[in-house]
Amino acid sequence: MAVGSSSWSLAEPDFHRIDRMLQAFLYDSNARCALLVDRAGQLVTTSGEKPEFDSVAFASLAAADFAANDQLATMIGETEFSSLFHQGERESMYLADVARRVILVVLFDNRTTLGMIRIKVKGVVRELSEVFREIFERSGTAQAGVHMEAGFADEAEDEIDRLFGDL
Repeated sequence: MAVGSSSWSLAEPDFHRIDRMLQAFLYDSNARCALLVDRAGQLVTTSGEKPEFDSVAFASLAAADFAANDQLATMIGETEFSSLFHQGERESMYLADVARRVILVVLFDNRTTLGMIRIKVKGVVRELSEVFREIFERSGTAQAGVHMEAGFADEAEDEIDRLFGDL
C-alpha cells in the first residue's frame, strides 16, 4: 500500500511502522484520534477512532491552519510555531510539526489533559520525524520541503474557498 503526496510516497513497511507509533501514542495519551497530514493538505493516514467528519476536507483545513500560523509567527518575528492548540467545549485538537513536511493532528476530549498530550506528542514527533526523514531521503525530497511551502498559501486559500463556497 503506497500512500503519499506527489513528491514522496509511503511504502507499506513505513505505513505499518508509523501506524504502530500512532497506536502506542494514542494508548499512552488517551487521545481519541491521530491524523497525519502533509503540508499540502493531503491526508497521509489516520489512527484511532474513525472521525465523524470528512477527513479529506479536515486535512486540507488543518494544513491551511498550520500555514496561516506560520505566517503569523513570521509577522511577530518567529521562524515558525512548531505546535498549535485549539480548545473546544467538548473536543480539542493539538497540531504538531513533523520533519517540517508533515503535521500530526491529535483529537482528544476530557478523557485526557492538554499536559498529557503535550508530553506524549514530544516523543512521538521525534520518532515520526526520524521515519519521515528516512522516507524523504529515499525519495530524494529531503531538501524539497523548503521550496514546497512557497505557493502553499495561495493553494490553501483556494481550497478553503472551494470547501466553504456553498455556504
